[in-house]
Amino acid sequence: MNLRTESSKMTTANMRTPSLGDEVIRLEKVSVQYRVPEERIGSFKEYAIRALQRRIRINTFWALHDIDLSVRKGEIFGLIGRNGAGKSTLLKVISRVMRPTKGRTIVYGRIAPLLQLGAGFHPELSGRENVFLNGALLGYSRKEMEACFEQIVDFADLWSFIDAPVRNYSSGMYARLGFSVATAHVPDILLVDEILSVGDEEFRKKCDARIDEFREKGSTIILVSHNLGNIGEMCQRVAWLDKGVIELMGDPTTVIEAYRGI
Repeated sequence: MNLRTESSKMTTANMRTPSLGDEVIRLEKVSVQYRVPEERIGSFKEYAIRALQRRIRINTFWALHDIDLSVRKGEIFGLIGRNGAGKSTLLKVISRVMRPTKGRTIVYGRIAPLLQLGAGFHPELSGRENVFLNGALLGYSRKEMEACFEQIVDFADLWSFIDAPVRNYSSGMYARLGFSVATAHVPDILLVDEILSVGDEEFRKKCDARIDEFREKGSTIILVSHNLGNIGEMCQRVAWLDKGVIELMGDPTTVIEAYRGI
């Protein structure tokens, strides 16, 4: 069965399994516009009052503009660029966290988005409850999460705290549990946004080993990093983003040298 659902500007297909080398991600003229109030508004009530009185001044800017991009099954694809270039926004569009303002995004397969670890955690719930909650947000059934629950807690090394509310967790514990849940299953597509800079050295080594395992099993990986050495070593192709536009895309050496020359 080929499930292809389309909602205005986004198309997703999660049930089709592409053959080796097939395109698994395609972006067609994707643009994202942000609307930001000119001045800080302290509360929702104040915002609502100002909105009714039409006293809110809005600035708009394009975080992405006419992005055309395709990534194939099993490819390791790098994204580089300065802060604010649009890299994280692009990953949010691919992971379906955000809809594009214009254009179309087509994604085949199950995604593990390592964008903001534990973003779906509820602070008042225990670590155990959040494992199942976050798993559901990632598209996994309760049965699937029960089957890998012990593995998740083992990897995060959180058995002593798994029944405590996550509001009592340190930032490192939060990140460990978030990474463990997001990578509990081998994904078709793995999105990594500088997330391996969190946690202690031992945990980062475990993260690296797990990502290497996914790579060996044929997962498609999109990697955002300011570490150009890692990008050059790991990626088969690289795109350089600047002010929401792809300046250059191609082999890592050519793109990285051009980026360093700016």
